[in-house]
Amino acid sequence: MTTLRLILGDQLNPAHSWFEHISHDTLYTLMEIRQETDYVLHHAQKIIGIFAGMRYLAQELIAKGHRVHYLAIDAKDNQQSLVGNLSWLIKHHHVERFEYQEPDEYRLDQQLKEFTASLQIESAMLPSEHFYTERDTCAKIFKGQKQWLMERFYRLMRTKHQILMQGDALGSAQDAKKPVGGQWNFDQENRKAWPGTPAEPGDARVLHDHQSLWEEIKRAGIHSFGEPRAEQFKWPLNRQEALEQLELFIQDILPEFGNFQDAMSTKGWRLFHSLISFALNTKMLNPREVVSKAELAYQRGSVSLACAEGFIRQILGWREYVRGFYWAHMPDYDTNNVFEHHTPLPQWFWTGQTKMNCLSHAIGQSLEHAYAHHIQRLMIIGNFSLLAGLDPAALHRWYLGIYIDAFEWVELPNTLGMSQYADGGLLATKPYVSSAAYIDRMSDYCKGCHYSMKLREGEKACPYNALYWDFFDRNQAKLSSNFRLGMVYRNLEKMDAKALACLKSQAQVTLDKLPQL
Repeated sequence: MTTLRLILGDQLNPAHSWFEHISHDTLYTLMEIRQETDYVLHHAQKIIGIFAGMRYLAQELIAKGHRVHYLAIDAKDNQQSLVGNLSWLIKHHHVERFEYQEPDEYRLDQQLKEFTASLQIESAMLPSEHFYTERDTCAKIFKGQKQWLMERFYRLMRTKHQILMQGDALGSAQDAKKPVGGQWNFDQENRKAWPGTPAEPGDARVLHDHQSLWEEIKRAGIHSFGEPRAEQFKWPLNRQEALEQLELFIQDILPEFGNFQDAMSTKGWRLFHSLISFALNTKMLNPREVVSKAELAYQRGSVSLACAEGFIRQILGWREYVRGFYWAHMPDYDTNNVFEHHTPLPQWFWTGQTKMNCLSHAIGQSLEHAYAHHIQRLMIIGNFSLLAGLDPAALHRWYLGIYIDAFEWVELPNTLGMSQYADGGLLATKPYVSSAAYIDRMSDYCKGCHYSMKLREGEKACPYNALYWDFFDRNQAKLSSNFRLGMVYRNLEKMDAKALACLKSQAQVTLDKLPQL
């Protein structure tokens, strides 16, 4: 009996239990299809990275003796759709059973459920063996609660998996419930600006030349944006490269990550970030081994507790929490738009050509590297987008397309919920917006900018300043009762009426000339 097993482009895990046994009766398939390249406009490096990663995995499986049917983008039998190719493969290879790993995107989950329901052969969806949690874990934890607090989820995860906890093999049951260091969260210690020292680490990632693959992609007529960097492609494309990069990060970079994880600079695009998110989200790496290595680094004394905890919180806490939130709120979550923002994205989102230095740098970096770290995404690009009333659905598609690590399960809640507060507070406890003061404190972006971070009004006034107060003023009905915004609204109440009117007028001038900023 021939069994067909589907491997999606974000399931590049050669350590999956599927591959423990070799059988001539099992056929694996990976496919490069226009369905996946075209549903949003993707960064060139994202397309190259996923295609190249799939090809590496296919070659590895073949070398180990597995049967693989690989459909390249230009294969003559490629139907360019998931269902079309699966139907053809089942017929062509006389398949009697179809299996697939649990997809991480709702649209693919629904498509495969509908497809298997139509089949006349056996089928099964199996675990991807990747996450700490099940899809419905968050929903069970927060059942009946209006707002889901990540901190509660994170503490439960730490306790359940005994990560950075006082208990050990000889410890008491009570110790197993106490965090190392006596507190759960060291976020306040991880918010330093980068003064230029220590130096940003060099980029020691493996260099790939994928110019021939890029030419295939272009010949296939696939549209993309951003710099392909096909001759100097450095993202990890197989598990071995990903493990080497993880080890390099833990040994040489993690010790400074905590201090500067929120910092931004024109002098360094990666600073002390791991650059493992693409490998992690395509499952070349398992979150357990990432967390374990970070915890071991703390136990050995090579990194501080605050540093290890800050990094682990992103993986064990936020990443798992966001996934559970996504599955609990789909399929309609992407339609949320509580502020009714509908302004199209300015053209400079696609070019980086704006006089605002912070946005020019953050977007320009994203176009060049298909990457920006979480504060650039949240407090530069997302901050401006929310203040300016940009369409959150359009912004969601942009984030999903531009970042090499962006897959909908992790990107959509981060964009609509955390960044744009478009769900009205289901995910975030407040809108994450700021004036220029925060940007100046955490970066060097304001130095040499066309606009002055100190000015609220006039041609040279930083757009963030007037937009900030205008945003809170026009949304008082929705936000003034938020307990985390009490100081903002007290300051707004104290503001002179004429001064507020001037700020609102300045904000409108800014919005009117949005494409020319």
